[in-house]
Amino acid sequence: MLNRLQELFESLEKREVKYVVIGGIAAILHGVPRATLDLDMLIEASRENADRMLAAFSDAGLGTAVLLDADELLANEITVFKDRVRIDVQTSTPGLEFSQAWKNRVGMSYAGQSFFVVSKEDLVASKLGAGRPKDLEDVRLLELPE
Repeated sequence: MLNRLQELFESLEKREVKYVVIGGIAAILHGVPRATLDLDMLIEASRENADRMLAAFSDAGLGTAVLLDADELLANEITVFKDRVRIDVQTSTPGLEFSQAWKNRVGMSYAGQSFFVVSKEDLVASKLGAGRPKDLEDVRLLELPE
């Protein structure tokens, strides 16, 4: 899936969007063997950052980004964008504050493109906060000794 997101991550970097990858892809990147069909992102819930994120999505060819504005995005905990890939943008998530996630973020790269991922510890906190069976299984796997 990451190969289909390179252009998006490049646009997020150019637009200086404050975000971290969370959810299933973050779990995979931290070593959990599982599949996922979407990208989950937690963003800084400010109007300026939401404007930059929507512009980055548009730059990356995600046409659904022009269907709403920053205020509409910020009015929802989760906004789903369905273009070439499904992207769930969250303005808040159980068990994790964005400021903490941003401070503890981990820089990663794929095929030369860098992006930000939630730290393993913050990922565990968010998955415990969500509390769904698949999240609790991810926590179990994330906490196995390396």
